[in-house]
Amino acid sequence: MLAYAIAGHHTGLPDNIDGNGGRSGLEDRLKKKIPDYHAAPATLLAIPTPSLPPFRWIAGNDRSLSFQAATFVRMLFSCLVDADFLATEAFMQQERAAVRETSPPDMRTLADQLDRHLAQFDASPTTRVNTHRRQVLQACRDAASSPSGFFDLTVPTGGGKTLSSLAFALRHAVAHDLKRVIYAIPFTSIIEQNADVFRRALEPLAEHVLEHHSNLDPHQEKTERSRLAAENWDAPLIVTTNVQLLESLFASRTSACRKLHRIARSVIILDEAQALPVELLTPTLAMLQELVRNYGCTVVLCTATQPALLRRDDFPIGLEQVKPIIPDTRPLFTDLRRVNVSVEGQLDNQMLVQRLGDHPRVLCIVNTRRHAAELFTLLRHQTGQTVDQEPTVYHLSARMCPAHRRQVLQAIRNRLARQQACRVISTQLIEAGVDVDFPVVYRAMAGLDAIAQAAGRCNREGLLCDELGRLLPGEVFVFEPGQDTGGLPVMFRAGANHTQEILPKHADDLLAPPAIEAYFKLHYWQKGGQNGRDWDKRDVMKCFEHQGTHLQFREASQKYRLIPNEETTIVVPFNEDAEKLIRQLLTMPDPPGRMFLRQLQPFTVSVHEHELQRLHDNQVLIESHGLWILGNDKAYDQNLGLISEVAGREPEGLIG
Repeated sequence: MLAYAIAGHHTGLPDNIDGNGGRSGLEDRLKKKIPDYHAAPATLLAIPTPSLPPFRWIAGNDRSLSFQAATFVRMLFSCLVDADFLATEAFMQQERAAVRETSPPDMRTLADQLDRHLAQFDASPTTRVNTHRRQVLQACRDAASSPSGFFDLTVPTGGGKTLSSLAFALRHAVAHDLKRVIYAIPFTSIIEQNADVFRRALEPLAEHVLEHHSNLDPHQEKTERSRLAAENWDAPLIVTTNVQLLESLFASRTSACRKLHRIARSVIILDEAQALPVELLTPTLAMLQELVRNYGCTVVLCTATQPALLRRDDFPIGLEQVKPIIPDTRPLFTDLRRVNVSVEGQLDNQMLVQRLGDHPRVLCIVNTRRHAAELFTLLRHQTGQTVDQEPTVYHLSARMCPAHRRQVLQAIRNRLARQQACRVISTQLIEAGVDVDFPVVYRAMAGLDAIAQAAGRCNREGLLCDELGRLLPGEVFVFEPGQDTGGLPVMFRAGANHTQEILPKHADDLLAPPAIEAYFKLHYWQKGGQNGRDWDKRDVMKCFEHQGTHLQFREASQKYRLIPNEETTIVVPFNEDAEKLIRQLLTMPDPPGRMFLRQLQPFTVSVHEHELQRLHDNQVLIESHGLWILGNDKAYDQNLGLISEVAGREPEGLIG
């Protein structure tokens, strides 16, 4: 096993054999003649061999043993490559290395600071929602001293999971001498929001919250140390994405694996744990169990619906011995019920826009970017919004770069806070924890977990009242899009079909626990197919066939992709900052460095192959140092984002 780590410490972990059955790079390297290690300095040879920590092997299962061996190799590899980087840095860049010597606060200091921040909520108004948020927080504090392992935190949307789960994690880390907290989120659309929540809660220790994801602008990072910490996760609190966390655990490249040893002895919070891809559940759950079993981790499964990943008779790969932080969640779901859900049947675009126009503040969530763009255009026309007026109709989708989306979300929150007209058309990116509060929400038919998330954007604070001050529920309308929308994407079809399947029995209370359980029974628990094949559709586990002898690291990293479809990133001229960076890029004599590339990230849009081809056909792209740049600012709309139908490029306008 050591051979894999040593042989790959520059080029990445190799496969044992290649896909054609030929010799691997590892076997070739093992043939290489190396100097006798006894010629090494005596001081090195005198270093005692460390004792091995206790290790629990899974008996009687060759594939599981091989999987454990591969995980152990990755951890060794991580220690080796990080030490190699740090030693080289200490020799070559002493000033940079000195920055790393600054000691971050320990878990107790962070926990005490969070407690001081949360104390102010004791004086907040005693509403029904606030009462239950306090109860959730207390339950998390009470459970923190429990033995390490798996925990479930199931709380309806708006129940205060974010800070309560952090309170559990920090206190649990103190109780068990764990080293850090890793908070993983399904989508990049809310990571900045959650990181900002943690920074405000931990002031004046905010600089020790490490935000690590693909959209990060290095100039927004607080210190040089935080920029360095992103390289190997040497920070006490990390806010990241499922992609960063989970794909790294199956990675083979040195840069991706460098942080793995920092995951050991940490508290991992998986926000919206039910969002894990069904087709990767077997390897994902196997990895989480191995982290708990042999690497001292505690894993908290946060969800607003129900614990979908627990073992059942019809879900044998599920997690066992999961301790619920709140044993009986039924009172929470009853008392935090803030909306009525109605199933409306089919609504074509004209009918839907007419209904949206009847509400001064309304959110409509649909399944495709095309549908969102069409509805936005129709609704803006119907409301008579002109270019010179402050917008009352907004659009949100992944066709907008991250900087654009942040700007629009802030405008939406400002108008909602002032009780001004605000109608929003969005794709599903707004559902995963984005903190907005509308009195009315429309949701196109989707998986019931997505519908529950949409409902969480409605009457979030439970403060809707009539003229007499009596509390009212928000209204959530689930509708079937009309035939004029182009149909449902394949990736959402299964969830929508399963929701339709349970509707006859549960239409009267679509968000009640029995409805949620019926949905997950169809969507997760009975989706294994023959011998659980559909829980590992990409055959990741086949990369670990025989105990310690067949470890296909590169093959596994290629197969384990949370976002399997290859996308290409395009830099877009959203604003003056973006245009300035593009001009610099177009005039650079050499390829840009890592820091410059990260400055570009907030001004990028990712597109699939067919969209990239359309942009090529329309001749709006410019290539520079291997990067694609949108060469016509008319192809980026300040409302809709990237538009692939605009033809012709204007590079002079970007360079001048």
